Amino acid sequence: MKILGLFRHAKSDWDDMAKRDFDRGLNDHGRRGAKLMGDHIRTHGTKWGTVIASPAERNRLTMEAAMPDADVQYDKRIYLASSDTILETVADLAGDSKSVLVSGHNPGMQEVLLELVSEEHENKLFFEAARKFPTAAFAVLELDIDDWSELKPRCGKLLHFARPRDLDAELGPET
Repeated sequence: MKILGLFRHAKSDWDDMAKRDFDRGLNDHGRRGAKLMGDHIRTHGTKWGTVIASPAERNRLTMEAAMPDADVQYDKRIYLASSDTILETVADLAGDSKSVLVSGHNPGMQEVLLELVSEEHENKLFFEAARKFPTAAFAVLELDIDDWSELKPRCGKLLHFARPRDLDAELGPET
């Protein structure tokens, strides 16, 4: 049994349109959301053996705010990656860790969740995450595998899904 956490970067800053996508930071909403979700992730109960993240600026800032003490492995493959690339990167870097947290971007983060959860384990949480995996969303999947090299579609179930708005209504969708 392995545990996979998925953490999407917090809300990015679009004020400076001259910046490359890779170089965009976080806006105020994002900084607050990253800190709040980091507190939630750290108290959720899973000790992350391996943490892998996209090196994009908004993701780095998310991780610095959310998990300042984590030993994060930044890997360019996670930047705007497909679910296949995310899963390959996890298999490459997880080693013998029981639990891996990946922080990156959509649509890849949501696609990983959709690919790994088996039909018999679709539940209310799954349908919420399938509908929308917003910025700073955090999901925890239990995978029916003994080694990360065994990652394959439909090997897991969603145990937990939280969004910033679930923890603080002021961090809900902007209207």
